[in-house]
Amino acid sequence: MKHTRHLLAASALLLCLAAHAGKATVAAASDLKFAMEEVAARFEKETGHQLVLVFGSSGNFKTQILQGAPFHLFMSADENFVYELADAGKTQDRGRAYAVGRIGIMVPPGSPLRADGELKDLAAALKDGRLQKFAIANPEHAPYGARAREALQHAGLWESLQGKLVLGENISQTAQFATSGSTQGGIIALSLARAPAISRLGAFQLIPENWHQPLRQRMVLLKGAPPEAKAFYTYISTPAAREIMERHGFAMPAR
Repeated sequence: MKHTRHLLAASALLLCLAAHAGKATVAAASDLKFAMEEVAARFEKETGHQLVLVFGSSGNFKTQILQGAPFHLFMSADENFVYELADAGKTQDRGRAYAVGRIGIMVPPGSPLRADGELKDLAAALKDGRLQKFAIANPEHAPYGARAREALQHAGLWESLQGKLVLGENISQTAQFATSGSTQGGIIALSLARAPAISRLGAFQLIPENWHQPLRQRMVLLKGAPPEAKAFYTYISTPAAREIMERHGFAMPAR
């Protein structure tokens, strides 16, 4: 059944991309949704070029690209996925760092949990029975999920949370789980928590960045990318685009 769902998702993706033939297609990590929509809108207005943005889990995109998905630009939440594609001969080069992400705990209104960045209340809730469900992205293919697991391991809570975790397919779906009331909270990206559409749905606090490996995010042009994709790749490093990214909670790498 799981394999069938992946096949259906891949088929739907190919149909979507075919419908937008002739446009530059960007496979972007879900944490970029709000920031990249703003950057892309400004780019399109300034250049007249048109883009197709597809958001999802970086690990799933890596697999799809290895299997021949017709993307032109890959914006990964984990630099290692870019390096793997480069080693497989799928990219023009080894890409460029474009951002560093952060994670934090988000809890919806009425939750028995507090948005405590050091996760002390989460630990207490595990002991006193307040916690029933807690959301993170799937650490097997979502970089933000892998970093959430590292933070929970740092806090000594990973083993205790087994059986209570709700895994999002990507960090955007995880944010939905963490704010909808179907869980008592979850670990999501700062870039999503800052978006007005999500920030109004609960309380958020950053987890210390030294509790996990850095979320070094990297982008790369894939072989055969058209001029529009190359132009957008360059545009993402401009002061205007960097200002948007910083406003959405990303740290900018040194140029």
